[in-house]
Amino acid sequence: MKILVTGGAGFIGSHLVDRLIEAGNSVISLDNLYTGRKVNNAHWLEHPNFKFIEHDVINPIDIEQVDQIYHLACPASPVHYQADPIKTAQTNFLGTFNVLELAKRCKARVLLASTSEVYGDPLIHPQTEDYWGNVNCTGIRSCYDEGKRISETLTFDYHRQFGVEVRVARIFNTHGVRMLENDGRVVSNFIVQALKGIPLTIYGDGSQTRSFCYVSDLVEGLIRLTNGNYIGPVNLGNPGEYTILQLAQTIQRLIDPTAELVFKPLPQDDPQRRQPDISRAKFHLGWEPTVPLEEGLAKTIAYFRDHLSVK
Repeated sequence: MKILVTGGAGFIGSHLVDRLIEAGNSVISLDNLYTGRKVNNAHWLEHPNFKFIEHDVINPIDIEQVDQIYHLACPASPVHYQADPIKTAQTNFLGTFNVLELAKRCKARVLLASTSEVYGDPLIHPQTEDYWGNVNCTGIRSCYDEGKRISETLTFDYHRQFGVEVRVARIFNTHGVRMLENDGRVVSNFIVQALKGIPLTIYGDGSQTRSFCYVSDLVEGLIRLTNGNYIGPVNLGNPGEYTILQLAQTIQRLIDPTAELVFKPLPQDDPQRRQPDISRAKFHLGWEPTVPLEEGLAKTIAYFRDHLSVK
């Protein structure tokens, strides 16, 4: 198949590109390189089935024909999506609109990479896909949270109104090789701090929880969802629940048991608990994560150790 991956030079997108090309597909990686890196696709640049296009999805996408679209284009960490919140909102609305227009024209199936952030600071636990969420629509995170919610709205409306084939994945915390050093996500923050000998910064008292899925598991879920018959939305994440303090202590033990932990005030609207119910993914996709947390962390640490040239 001919497949477009928006955000294809990003952390998750580039791993998806790898899997799709390895499976024999022809792949277009489209990225504006705001948080994506061309080096993430560099090993495919001479491959006959690969093409890279530098383009911002807030502008119409001029591609003649594709069979499938994986729409991942959007900064996903608070540091980056809050740097230009209006642009983030544009990316979610106009970007998704342009992707859906392309899908309508090409009669392509499109997967929207949505997020667990649509649940906001959830009042039910763990989060199921039929939960409508608890989002502050005027808060500092809402450019992303509400942005992804309107992306889902557009996607389902294109399906209902125009018959576009759609799939919606709600992605929970993901980590692995090719994460950005400065993306502000908790896994990369702790690993980089520990490798550099900087105290690990915990916001709040560290009792807030997250789930951590290794990137290869997530990509498998995205592919299964796109090629299956279930529209979604589907939670894709690791149901293992860890406190931020537990994560910090695990990374501390794996890198430097003497590393200091420091505590700072909790940011506005930071969710207290986050854990996916993956019953739908198990039932409809036959999917669940296979990489244990420490195994995934070891791979991520090895990547950053090499990337930062830290011994």
